[in-house]
Amino acid sequence: MNKSSETEISSALIKNYTRYNIEFTGGKGAYLYDSKGKKYLDFLSGIAVTGFGHCHPKITEAVEMQLHSYWHISNLFESPGQELLAKKLSKISGLDKAFFCNSGTEANEAAIKFARLYNKDKFKIISAIGSFHGRTLGSLSATGQYNLWKDFKPLVPGFTYVPYDNTVAIEHSIDEYTAAVILEPIQGESGIIVPSEGYLRKVKEICERNDILLILDEVQSGTGRTGKYFAYQWEEVLPDMITFAKGIANGFPLGGVIVSDKVAEFITPGSHGSTFGGNPLAVAAANQVLDLLNSDTLNDIQLAGTGLKETLNILTSEFIKEIRGKGLMTGIELIPEISAKKTAKELLTNGFITGTSGDSVLRLLPPFIITDKEIKDFAEGLSFVLQPENVDKLKK
Repeated sequence: MNKSSETEISSALIKNYTRYNIEFTGGKGAYLYDSKGKKYLDFLSGIAVTGFGHCHPKITEAVEMQLHSYWHISNLFESPGQELLAKKLSKISGLDKAFFCNSGTEANEAAIKFARLYNKDKFKIISAIGSFHGRTLGSLSATGQYNLWKDFKPLVPGFTYVPYDNTVAIEHSIDEYTAAVILEPIQGESGIIVPSEGYLRKVKEICERNDILLILDEVQSGTGRTGKYFAYQWEEVLPDMITFAKGIANGFPLGGVIVSDKVAEFITPGSHGSTFGGNPLAVAAANQVLDLLNSDTLNDIQLAGTGLKETLNILTSEFIKEIRGKGLMTGIELIPEISAKKTAKELLTNGFITGTSGDSVLRLLPPFIITDKEIKDFAEGLSFVLQPENVDKLKK
């Protein structure tokens, strides 16, 4: 066997991810540290997961306490931690009942099933072009991105894709078999796309007129990311279902669906389930996250988001086309000639962790504990990377 072949098979992991050749050995607050001792300012938070930073002491303490009690009991038994978390989620969302699973894609799978349970004569679901709802087959079928599902056809039938931020298209797509509309309040994977004001309210009105459900996917935009508990609360609209995951447990695998009573009454024992859903360790972390996520914290997130945008706007780089988003969910759209992936890689070389959305958008999802100084440090790092003399290596 030649050396190149040995290199190709050196990892036992399936190559479904493109990984940076960096091994982290620790993290604290907004920083991660690699095996060589280099420090990185984390402006991605594990893709909107570690909202309270790495190894937050209160979350660590909550998990440690549960760790010494029990790790798993299954959902055949009462779970005080789940009950407490469900009540907290009901209070902050305005909805009534919660179901717990392990991830965002599982949450959206559950919501799709619940929508079909609600009215068994209806099965069609309207989604948006550019949406992302997960990678398992049902949630993938709801995802309005051809490139993500073209190799996995046939998809689950019954899904229709319409332009985002277009209520007329939704109305024209409704028929007697339409069960629900599923939308992201802010499209994350497509470039941090914020719809026009009033869009969600209009969609809710359309759904009510036609007796169909509104499902809002808050997997990325929820749990405080935009400066509200959930992003839909900027419009003061109440959906029938909310899906959540990512930041809810600050890194422990937990997702779920919050539903109205009118939906909950159709969900009976045996209709859906999850072996690990609502795991006690993840729930302990989530309960502490929601205790930390109070009104003062939400206000701080809004202020930090405003500060981030203002600081970035000072750059006025000729290579930045637009800066958009809400709270600490920000997209920097670069001019078409510049590769977002190459820019993110260059930022990483300089000690800044970011993400990308599509070919031209840098995705910034810093932790809620980010400071003004850290925002300034990042802006200076980005300014350096986008200097005219450095840009040739960033071109597509």
